[in-house]
Amino acid sequence: MPWLDVNGTRLYYEDTGGPGAPLVFSHGLLWSGRMFDKQVAALRDRYRCITYDHRGQGQSDVWRVDTVDMETVYADGVALIEKLGVGPCHFAGLSMGGFVGMRLAVRRPELLRSLILMETSADPEPAENVPRYKALNFVARWFGMRWVADRVMPIMFGRTFLEDSARAAERAEWRRRLMANRRDIWRAVNGVVRRRGVYEELSRIRTPTLVVVGAEDTATVPAKAERIHAAIAGSRLVKLPRGGHSSSIEEPALLNAALEEFLRERA
Repeated sequence: MPWLDVNGTRLYYEDTGGPGAPLVFSHGLLWSGRMFDKQVAALRDRYRCITYDHRGQGQSDVWRVDTVDMETVYADGVALIEKLGVGPCHFAGLSMGGFVGMRLAVRRPELLRSLILMETSADPEPAENVPRYKALNFVARWFGMRWVADRVMPIMFGRTFLEDSARAAERAEWRRRLMANRRDIWRAVNGVVRRRGVYEELSRIRTPTLVVVGAEDTATVPAKAERIHAAIAGSRLVKLPRGGHSSSIEEPALLNAALEEFLRERA
C-alpha cells in the first residue's frame, strides 16, 4: 500500500501516475480520498491524479492528540507535495481540504499551479454550529458513528441526493462508510470545530482560483463561497444548481464539468 512518512506520521495516498500535470485532491472531514473517485476517473487520462487521507482519517495513521489542528494538516499537505515532487500542482480541496488549499495558496504559492475550493469556508466554525457539533462528536467518540449517522447525513448531503429513490443504494453505501469511521475520528473533528479562520489572508492569494458551492450546502452555505470569491482577486465562482456539502459524490457530472473547464484553461 502507498504510504508517505511526513511530520512524524504516515499518510495513505493513491497516485494514478502518468505524464499529465499533477492534480492533488484533499478531502473533507469524516471521509477520505475515496470521495473523489468520480473526479479521478474523469480526469486521470489528462492529469496525474493524487488523493490522500488526512492524518487521523481514512487509512492514514492515528495521531494521538486531543486535536488534529489545521496548521498541522496544512503542513502535511506541504510535505506531501514536496516529497512526491509534484509541485507546482493543481490543488483541489473540499471543505477541510479547502482549509488546506487556502493556506497553501497564501503561504506556499510556489507549490501551486491553480487552486480549486469546493464547499468550504475561510472563517472559523460559526458559533451557532459549535454546540451541536460538539454534542455529535461526544456521542461518536464514546459510542461510535452509527449513533449519529442519521444526524450527520443531512449535514454532509443535500436534499436532492437524500431524497432521490433511484440513488438509495448509493446513499446506503456512503452511510455505511460514514459509520465505518474509526472511533478516534473525534480528534479530527476537534480540529475543524476549533479551527482559526484565514479570511484576512485571502487577499494575498494570486494563484488562479475556482470556488465551487452546491445550492443545497447547509454546512458551508453559498454565502461562504461568495465571501471567498470576493476576497480572492480574479477568482471564479461556480454555483451548482444542486448538491450539498459533498458535491464530488452527489453531483459528479456538474462538478466535473466545472473542473474540466477551469483546468483546460490552465493547461
